[in-house]
Amino acid sequence: MHSLAQHWIENIVLQSPVAQTLSITARSADIDHVTLVMPYSAALTTTPGVLHGGAVATLIDTIGAAASASGISPDDEPSGGATMSLTVNYLAPASTDLTATGTVVHRTRSATLTEVHVTNAAGDLVATGQVSSRIFH
Repeated sequence: MHSLAQHWIENIVLQSPVAQTLSITARSADIDHVTLVMPYSAALTTTPGVLHGGAVATLIDTIGAAASASGISPDDEPSGGATMSLTVNYLAPASTDLTATGTVVHRTRSATLTEVHVTNAAGDLVATGQVSSRIFH
């Protein structure tokens, strides 16, 4: 992964106010494959013990941005990015720390499509998602 991609993930995506508020951090990042973690917080629950679906969706959106950024280089002359579409499938209540893995399944110079799996602390799948991201030049 190019150092520019690493910079975008660490200093732009993960330093955004929303990622900071949710305490989202990177576990690993390679070209087109990123793993992020989000700790459980009672402040993010809908009912006692269950994370709000919006927090899970934000984790999925954030990993889509990080995975999209993972493949950029100076040759791309990137100037920014944005989510074009976000799909979330909730499979089970999320009540522990979460780990999200995002894999870019399609990349062009100006767009990516990322498949996301979100698991709980026991490794059980709690949500899946798909993020379509735009890369601005």
